[in-house]
Amino acid sequence: MTTSKKNLRTCEKGHNYYKSSDCPTCPVCEQERKPDTGFLSLLSSPARRAMENNGVTSLHQLSTYSEKEILKFHGMGPASLPKLRDALETGGVSFKD
Repeated sequence: MTTSKKNLRTCEKGHNYYKSSDCPTCPVCEQERKPDTGFLSLLSSPARRAMENNGVTSLHQLSTYSEKEILKFHGMGPASLPKLRDALETGGVSFKD
């Protein structure tokens, strides 16, 4: 097994971090952006960005999608669905059929 070489990068806010992939996302900035409350706070960074990039920032907006539609979002995986189902149930809504 080979180890990928990690490169030192600096984001536009001046944070230094190492990454081996081409992903431009700064982990420090991403952690600072993570909400403290709400259903988006339950998700991983890629899943949260997938929701935000598709304009889904509220439970009402989430309830207008089916599970299959949500899984088509780039960055969203099946591990996030139970968290989303629980959040919807707590909010008294559900995924579209």
